[in-house]
Amino acid sequence: MKNASRRNILIGLAILILAGAAAGGYGYYRVFYGADTGLVYTGLVEGVAVGGYDPVAYFKKGEPIAGSPDISLEYKGAIWRFSSKENRDLFRQSPDEFAPAYGGYCAWATAQGYLAKGDPNYWDIIDGKLYLNYDKSIQERWHKDVPGFIEKAEKEWPRIVEEKS
Repeated sequence: MKNASRRNILIGLAILILAGAAAGGYGYYRVFYGADTGLVYTGLVEGVAVGGYDPVAYFKKGEPIAGSPDISLEYKGAIWRFSSKENRDLFRQSPDEFAPAYGGYCAWATAQGYLAKGDPNYWDIIDGKLYLNYDKSIQERWHKDVPGFIEKAEKEWPRIVEEKS
């Protein structure tokens, strides 16, 4: 009986992994790394947006810069950290200009109708908007049709937000 149960568990895991591979790998992410921390993704650092990175720095420095817990503010139920008071003040004046699209969730996953973590190290600024992706391989997929994925994500995001309300 023990061996049969163990075998069934192993078969189930193998099916799950194969199904993820058949879905181009995203099924694996969705099952094991699905994310839902509210309207803003705060799963990398609990309660903190963009994994603690300064969202304004992407625009000003062209790279992710760690924010400081001492220079922060709350917006949309999450704590946002900044590398300078100037950046914090810019964000405070115009948060929608600097906050990542889709609450910092993976933009590619949002286009697929799902939530997945947005990694602050895999990012793009497109038409003045910050987009995060799950990882390097997902960002490579994203780059194959950025305008198409943005169009799909723009249609999916309101439905996702409504489901969360």
